[in-house]
Amino acid sequence: MKIVVIYQSKTGFTKKYAEWIAKTLSADIFETEKVNIPMLETYDTIIYGGSLHIVGIIGVKIITENMDRFKNKRLVVFATGASPLRKDVITEVQAKNFNIIQQKKIKFFYLRGGFNYSKLNFLDKFLMTLLKWKIKSKNKTNLTADEIGMLAVYDSPVDFTRKENIDPLIKYVQL
Repeated sequence: MKIVVIYQSKTGFTKKYAEWIAKTLSADIFETEKVNIPMLETYDTIIYGGSLHIVGIIGVKIITENMDRFKNKRLVVFATGASPLRKDVITEVQAKNFNIIQQKKIKFFYLRGGFNYSKLNFLDKFLMTLLKWKIKSKNKTNLTADEIGMLAVYDSPVDFTRKENIDPLIKYVQL
């Protein structure tokens, strides 16, 4: 079985997972901008990884907009984010990024990444600063666990990546 891992990474967490997955599966690996659809059509399994941005998976359209071309392929998508793995997070991400038909065809995995403000681009830094101000303006007793966690890591990079987090994805692909 010919496997490819493609990814788009802003701060390095998605890239780290993509490299671990590719090495474990002896798969080819490419950044998204270095592939094209005809090239991807030569693979049996396509694994796409992207970081989350306001619940959207960055770059996943390379998969979702080409579903007809990938109908005979095994499709796997993983997203990385700073939030802990929770069913409600997975459900929200799937609903925002995939329609019902795509949800049946694409196997989705959430892999906890991390947060590093210093590696964000200007626009993302601006948006994160607005989010920080919004959270700080709330009554501290009404903050969610995610909001408290976001404030705690805002000024200090955190890395929640663990190689064992890829195990369920690896097992699925090897079935």
